Amino acid sequence: MNIVGINITEMSMLLMAFLLSSILTILFYKLFPRLGGNLYTHIRGGTPRAIGLAPFIVLLIFFPPPGNYLIGIIGIFAFIDDLIGRKKIEKLPFELGQLSRGIGMLMVMIVGYSSFGPVSILIALMIQPMNIADMQPGTASSTVLIMSFIMAILLYLSTGNPYSVALIILVICLGYAPLDHMGKIMMGEVGNHSFGVGLGITYTLLGINIANFLNWGTESVFLLVLVLFILTSLLISFLRRKNLKNFIETKLQIHNPTYGDLIIDVLTGGGLGDLLRRIILRTRKINVKNEFLIFLGFRRLLYNPYSDPR
Repeated sequence: MNIVGINITEMSMLLMAFLLSSILTILFYKLFPRLGGNLYTHIRGGTPRAIGLAPFIVLLIFFPPPGNYLIGIIGIFAFIDDLIGRKKIEKLPFELGQLSRGIGMLMVMIVGYSSFGPVSILIALMIQPMNIADMQPGTASSTVLIMSFIMAILLYLSTGNPYSVALIILVICLGYAPLDHMGKIMMGEVGNHSFGVGLGITYTLLGINIANFLNWGTESVFLLVLVLFILTSLLISFLRRKNLKNFIETKLQIHNPTYGDLIIDVLTGGGLGDLLRRIILRTRKINVKNEFLIFLGFRRLLYNPYSDPR
């Protein structure tokens, strides 16, 4: 028996993934406030965070290898970040959590290289836009739902098989998403990083299918995934446009931010981006006056939170 080309076993797998994601999400939603610590924040009157542990666990179970190995690596290091919180390392310009995430990203690149080649770099970097998306309720899960739905269609068209890793990501996110959209939970690093790497792997599989069909070289896979990476960042910029514009204007004092500023914030914002600015720019402050560069978002790109105000 099959439904729209998916056999009963595959349908059962998708249903189990959805139900397990839903159950674990509710379980952690009830449990984390009792545990307290960094798993519970007073944002929005009290919100359990790192509930993305639920979809992370389900992805480990249902996502096929070698993809689940990469998700496992980044998820573990990201959850360490969630548990540690914003603890500084004495005499070093970064936090323990940033160090943990950085190690996780490097390991995804290294371990993923044997299976996917240079595109493993982009797979690891997918955590950046997803991390920025998770700063607004429902945005990260909306991004995952939209992109995994699109990938499910494209993978079906390129393989003829309606059952794909994109569908696995889609149903797992569906199980998690309702409480996230209501602002009752936060995905945390473990969730957005795991979904980011999962999407990156899905993009890579589509790129490989297209490259094989058209007899393109391996470098074309990297370019195709890069295009999907940028499209994901554009989607996040659109979904977060109001909050991002307000943040850039009020917190960074960049007046009348362009859409380019929003995109650059998605691509380079957050702790890791600011750490790179601190290393590269040190205390330099760069004023961008060229209209074309302003349009492209260079004011946000070169904004240095560590600049000397003098």
